[in-house]
Amino acid sequence: MAKAQALELDVAGPNGTRAVRVSNPDKVYFPERGITKRQIVEYYLAVAEPLLAVLAERPTTLKRYVDGVTGEAFYAKRLPKGAPDWVDTVKITFPSGRTADEVCPTEPAVLAWAANLGTFDFHPWPVRRPEVDHPDELRIDLDPQPGTTFADAVAVAGTLREVLADAGLTGYPKTSGGRGIHVLVRVRPEWDFIEVRHAVIALAREVERRMPTRATTSWWKEERGERIFLDFNQAARDRTIASAWSVRGTPRATVSTPVTWAQLTEVAPDDFDVFTAPKWLAEHGNALAGLDGEAFGLARALDWYARDERDHGLGELPYPPDYPKMAGEPKRVQPSKARPE
Repeated sequence: MAKAQALELDVAGPNGTRAVRVSNPDKVYFPERGITKRQIVEYYLAVAEPLLAVLAERPTTLKRYVDGVTGEAFYAKRLPKGAPDWVDTVKITFPSGRTADEVCPTEPAVLAWAANLGTFDFHPWPVRRPEVDHPDELRIDLDPQPGTTFADAVAVAGTLREVLADAGLTGYPKTSGGRGIHVLVRVRPEWDFIEVRHAVIALAREVERRMPTRATTSWWKEERGERIFLDFNQAARDRTIASAWSVRGTPRATVSTPVTWAQLTEVAPDDFDVFTAPKWLAEHGNALAGLDGEAFGLARALDWYARDERDHGLGELPYPPDYPKMAGEPKRVQPSKARPE
């Protein structure tokens, strides 16, 4: 079958109108529902305003599915070759010390351009240029384990909200697009990645204390059981989560969607997809609109981390396996395979 003729879209933005070429627009990206590349591009233009609000000035990894959702995805952490000169970049440093110029979305045309490359998810770093070594966003990923559900994640998120309040923080929830929940907190860019990760660990441990049978900070899967894992390593350098309004690589083309705390108890992940998310936005507004209000401090959460280390012997937790060995980190070996000392 011959490829459909390419489209050329005129996309308006703050720097004028850009011409964005969409090749093979009728290529099916989501076979279960017949969703095409053209529809993904159109979706991203429909939600461009709130999406750019969460991507603004942030280095952003593109999760690309060039063969659609049934193909193999990859993370593009460098500016793809042939990118237009109006696609901004920002230099970031990986844990290895290597650097890269990563896409920094600034206008709707960049979203359409990325979607044409097969980008489903936008994965922004929790930093804004020029302060790329000091996060301004604390993120907590509530990850349901086998035997648990979205409803279980909602219950744990409720306790997390209480813990955040006790730490002097205000969180904003969104569906992950899968079974999980992401909670975002705006913080002042005064702490580095290690300190912000320590704050997340302290908050997660407090949630675990309050509901030990339903929440866990265990890095090793064999220890998690049927509990919600609070993934502290999503706060590590170069670890990212899909942004709000990102399309996820699920058969239904679900969307990670911001909701209020009250709405969180009433929705289900499949409520939001490329067709329904723009309608939800139009009817309910952007639940992340208040995120860029007050920026909070991490002193209390870091005091909790120091207390846990001093009084309970709870210090550093394992980093992901591809990281260099970090100061104070325990052995990176799952407990069942650890050799006795």
